[in-house]
Amino acid sequence: MQTKKIVVVGAGPAGMMAATRASALGRDVTLVEKNASLGKKLLLSGKGRCNLTNACELGSFLKRFSRNGEFLRNAFSKFFNQDLINFFESRGLKIKVERQLRVFPESNRSNSVLEVLKRELSKTKVKILYKSQMKDIFIQDNRVRGLLLKDGKLISAQRIILATGGISYKFTGSTGEGLGIVRKLGHHITLLRAGLVPLETKQRYPRLLEGLTLKNIRLKFGSDLKQIFSDIGELLFTEVGISGPLVLSLSGQVVDWLNEKRDVFVEIDLKPALSAEQLNARLLREFSLNSKKNLKKILKNLLPQRLVAVFLGISGISPDKRASQITQKERQSLVSLLKGWRLNIARPGPLEEAMITRGGVSLKDINPRTMESRLIQGLYFAGEMIDVDADTGGFNLQAAFSTGYLAGESAALN
Repeated sequence: MQTKKIVVVGAGPAGMMAATRASALGRDVTLVEKNASLGKKLLLSGKGRCNLTNACELGSFLKRFSRNGEFLRNAFSKFFNQDLINFFESRGLKIKVERQLRVFPESNRSNSVLEVLKRELSKTKVKILYKSQMKDIFIQDNRVRGLLLKDGKLISAQRIILATGGISYKFTGSTGEGLGIVRKLGHHITLLRAGLVPLETKQRYPRLLEGLTLKNIRLKFGSDLKQIFSDIGELLFTEVGISGPLVLSLSGQVVDWLNEKRDVFVEIDLKPALSAEQLNARLLREFSLNSKKNLKKILKNLLPQRLVAVFLGISGISPDKRASQITQKERQSLVSLLKGWRLNIARPGPLEEAMITRGGVSLKDINPRTMESRLIQGLYFAGEMIDVDADTGGFNLQAAFSTGYLAGESAALN
């Protein structure tokens, strides 16, 4: 009996996991990668440290997806966070759990994760075609028959697993060609938009603060009657706006509001541990103890030095004004600004700069128990090209590994 031939397109985490799983089950597997090397985007994950997954329990894990998280329940029941940790630890990679249950390799290097995956591909005898780009999928009688490459080569296959990613970080090879091909095959592609993306502000002064990180702050994004609040964490100023973990985590909802042509603002609570009343009392105490000092010097005890001048410029209060001269109205203005410094959001950063792509192949077209297309037999999907996306913290990478594992197993056994 002829061995079933499986082709996996895309050598990111989803594709590599799919290929190793299918090959481990005795199938003839070819991994097609357009780049000259594997895992180009994986190497960038977690700021080069590779936030593999998150150690929280399943219910909490699913809630970190912006929507459609329930679609992944079958994939996670097959291969979840502890399975992924065991996969790497059993192959010699030590794993550690950090704050917020984020899971990293103990080496703090994404490359150490990639090396394990490379060794597994070699061990399971997966054939790898580098610098090979998909042109089309050969379909006959509504079944997969092969993959056509741009160089004209046709690879015969009874199963094809597409793990070609979205359209973010295009320099890594994620240009959306896989989505274009499956759209031509009749699949619906939900709107592609930026996820985990910095935001640009209408105000221009963030450029004066570029590179400054604010720690232990809280954000409130608002639009019309809708509001969302962040946890306490960090914000980073960029040349054109704001970024950092808190911004990236909530950017998906903000992008949706902006796409609906809503006016969106963010309020920065610089002192979330204090109520307005407590903060007012602290200012009164500071002003009383330092009555001869000017406001600029006093605020250096409350704010990062780089922020003070910009903050006072927004307040409209002279930085040289002595504490004893500050009026009650001015003090209340400072409290309001410290508890709710407002910026207006103009637009998200470019989709190409987003960490992930939201949208993708419609879940209505995918069987969640197998990751197989409901339209074409033998065609499977894995990773970022599926219409699921999550918060930062290892959730998206786990989804890629899990859907890749399930797609590889299903393609091998069905």
